Amino acid sequence: MPLVKPLPNSEVPADLSDFFAITLGVTPNSIRTMSHRPAIASAFTNLNRAVMENHGELTSELKRLIGYIASTTSGCRYCQAHTTLAATRFGTTDARLNDIWKFRESEHFSAAEKVAFELAIAAASVPNAVDKALQERLQEHWSDGDIVEIMAVIALFGYLNRWNDSMATTLEQAPTESAEEHLAERGWRVGKHARER
Repeated sequence: MPLVKPLPNSEVPADLSDFFAITLGVTPNSIRTMSHRPAIASAFTNLNRAVMENHGELTSELKRLIGYIASTTSGCRYCQAHTTLAATRFGTTDARLNDIWKFRESEHFSAAEKVAFELAIAAASVPNAVDKALQERLQEHWSDGDIVEIMAVIALFGYLNRWNDSMATTLEQAPTESAEEHLAERGWRVGKHARER
């Protein structure tokens, strides 16, 4: 059961709902919960817009895969489901999703993508595991601006991971179905994010 009940969609500002309709096809219950304090929901959505804009070499699909790896490292099942759904909406393939945790050996990821995934794991770990060697590898493959975008995705999901796990945010149907299709074989379950009966 969620700590705070999400507001009805009718009480979420339309510009927030519209943004998430494009990226997820649903207004997340996390945003509906943040909407108890509209300034927080609006500020978070504006940050999300800025982080997910692509100005360099990163794609929308890759950003969602980075978010998935960071969320899995943090243990947030809600965000694992959402990032899987969003990655598929932005064109990821079954091969990439199936190999995501074998990325180091997989032919489905470039060297640049692999080091971005390493950063997602290291930066989402507690304690933080980003070291000089990883920083140097990042700089071999990504521009400063791209590194800022990668780190912004990881940090954005750090916020969401803590929010959704602590709030026990109820998981919506579409992300649940996506996670059950793509992640169940790896042990994913709804857990504390189950729907109220």
